[in-house]
Amino acid sequence: MMPAGVAGMAIIFDQVSKWWVAQALGPETMTAFIPVGNHMRIAYSHNTGVAFSLFQGHSEILTIIALLIIAGAIYFYRTQMPHQRLSAQLTMGFILGGALGNVIDRIRLGYVVDFIQVGWWPIFNLADSFICIGAAMLMFQIIRDDLGPRPQGTNQALRPQ
Repeated sequence: MMPAGVAGMAIIFDQVSKWWVAQALGPETMTAFIPVGNHMRIAYSHNTGVAFSLFQGHSEILTIIALLIIAGAIYFYRTQMPHQRLSAQLTMGFILGGALGNVIDRIRLGYVVDFIQVGWWPIFNLADSFICIGAAMLMFQIIRDDLGPRPQGTNQALRPQ
């Protein structure tokens, strides 16, 4: 149940932040900005592609692909990850929350709202951040489990306990 709670909170933060940005800086994209320090700003943008604005204009196909990836992630979590661990539950919650936050945009709006612009990095949103945090946590868990001590002759990496 923990992944659903984390995912739910991630979706709420993501959707509220996107609503606020659209209200504060919309309806036209990239016309008004809120500076945040020297190298960051809030800028309202639409993204019909995927990360880094790749594959623009294919929102329906990207929504189907995202839903298939989410289903695959849930299957992986249930069958390959030690899903009783708090770290695995948080990881899955962040990844699902971020992915579903962007899927909600695609279904509801036909595009994803992006608004965080840091230096030269492509513009992104909280959902993207949650996905990246979850992916980093997953990589850390894989490395930790692969390098950690195991009983002789067994391969316990990412196996349910």
